[in-house]
Parts: sequence; C-alpha cells; structure tokens
Amino acid sequence: MADSYRGVFGAIPYAIRETESWTMRVYGVIGALAAGLIATVVTLALVVWMAETAEVQSGTFLFSRSLYVIAGFAAVAPLLAPLLFVARRHRRGDPVKAGYDRKLAYGGFLFLISLYVGMVISAPAELRDPTESVVVGALYGLPQVAGVVPPVLAALVVFAIHYRLRAPDATSPTDTDTT
Repeated sequence: MADSYRGVFGAIPYAIRETESWTMRVYGVIGALAAGLIATVVTLALVVWMAETAEVQSGTFLFSRSLYVIAGFAAVAPLLAPLLFVARRHRRGDPVKAGYDRKLAYGGFLFLISLYVGMVISAPAELRDPTESVVVGALYGLPQVAGVVPPVLAALVVFAIHYRLRAPDATSPTDTDTT
C-alpha cells in the first residue's frame, strides 16, 4: 500500500491516476472542481448568513443553518462518490464488472447535470429569464419544490451503478475498459 492515499483529498488524485478509463479521468477533474466550487459557495454563503443572523437567538435560524450544511453535503457527496468508489476499488484490488469506472463517471456527469436542472426548476421567479425554449419553459412550469427530484434520482443512479457493477458474475469479464 505504498501507493495508497490518505483520506478524501488523496483519493481524488489516486482515482484519476489509477483508473484506465479516460472518461473517469475527465470526470475526476471536472467532478473534483465542481465539488470544490460547490463546497466553497456553500461555506461562504453560510458565513454570510450567520453574520446576518448573528443577533438572533437560536431556534429556527440555528436549525435552518444546520439544514443548509446538510444540503451542501448532499450536493457534494454524490459528486465525489464515483471518485471514492473507484479509488477504493483500485486500492483494494476489488474485482468488478467491465466498464465499472466508465459507467460511474457517466453517473457522476448525470448528477452534475441534474444539479443544474434542479437549479433551473427551483429558481425564484425574479431570476427567471424569459425564454422560447420548450424544455426550460417546462422546467420553469414545475413547482420549485420539484427541483430536489432530479439530483436525488441522479444520486440514486450513481449508487445503483456502484452496487450493480461492484460484484462480478462468474460469466462477466473484468474491467479493462480504456474509454
């Protein structure tokens, strides 16, 4: 385990370095940058919010701050999950079905796109630009609460890909995918 990693920050470059899938390597860079950006935005927004509500006693504001942190974690965790799964697989030498790394990368990209779709759905009315796009118009027509659905479904897809492909059948080839 000389070439192992230490924690999440070491697992990201380890996964990028050890995978044979170029799709996972690209996702590793994009997913890690997106996760870092989201974590930074959530942290800075939380600091600003805490400063604005510093005079208020605990109760509802304290509870909503906690939910804000959980929502930020819920956005970052599925972005990093494909990288962590791949790093763990390579470190332990776990056998998997063919295409494991590549398909996890696809799941990660799906989750990234779903975050954008969720933001479009949940955008406040004053921030919505008029558009002639049928798709964006349909997304704007959904209730704002529905903005949570695409990321939740995409996160479930990421975890389903991992659990479906992690234990190979006797007839399945092992992962030698280089796409």
